Amino acid sequence: MLAIIPARGGSKGLPGKNIRELNGKPLIAYTIEAALNSKKITKIIVSTDDNEIAEVCRKYVDIPFMRPVELAQDDSLIVDTYIYTVEKANRVFGENYDSVVALLPTCPFRTAEDIDNAIGIFEEKDADSVISFYEATHPVQWYKTLDKDGVLRAVMSEGNRLANRQEEERAYLPNGAIYVFNLDNTLRKNTYYTDKTYPYIMPIERSVDIDYLSDFEYAEFMMKNRS
Repeated sequence: MLAIIPARGGSKGLPGKNIRELNGKPLIAYTIEAALNSKKITKIIVSTDDNEIAEVCRKYVDIPFMRPVELAQDDSLIVDTYIYTVEKANRVFGENYDSVVALLPTCPFRTAEDIDNAIGIFEEKDADSVISFYEATHPVQWYKTLDKDGVLRAVMSEGNRLANRQEEERAYLPNGAIYVFNLDNTLRKNTYYTDKTYPYIMPIERSVDIDYLSDFEYAEFMMKNRS
């Protein structure tokens, strides 16, 4: 199984976050180490356009090729990067990868066991995709949007308005940690989801996804507390 770790330079929410030091080592190192410890991953490629990121990552894993500039713009689609990387890897290494696991570097608490479990579901179910989720802390029926007049409107049917949280149907959110794809059935059709998409459910404490400084500080607190 080929693993892709996408790490574009030029983050807007938290500049330099991929290589920002988290509890003693670069954020991206946690994802690389989890991939290296996976029993099901056979090749790891960090996809980056940034020389500084590449230099940091070379301490942990080879960088066989860089991401083209046109795939690293603010409006570039990550799907295109995944497809490019697999096709380039097939040419460079003489392989025939038709599936891929994508591991975002912003999820430092995902483990090698999580990766192997997700790939295991992918294999067992003959799935088109397996995506990591966690249980939402609030029912989706509670979510609201604002109309043009600033009035709160329900996102979906509220069901029993007076029901306790525990009585509502459980909802799940993707946590960004693990995406396993069959290329032909998902990415090349420009979708992540089909009728053969299955979840890998992770606990909320391993589902931290770092986008902003507050996320980073929370992750650092968790790391130090866990240590």
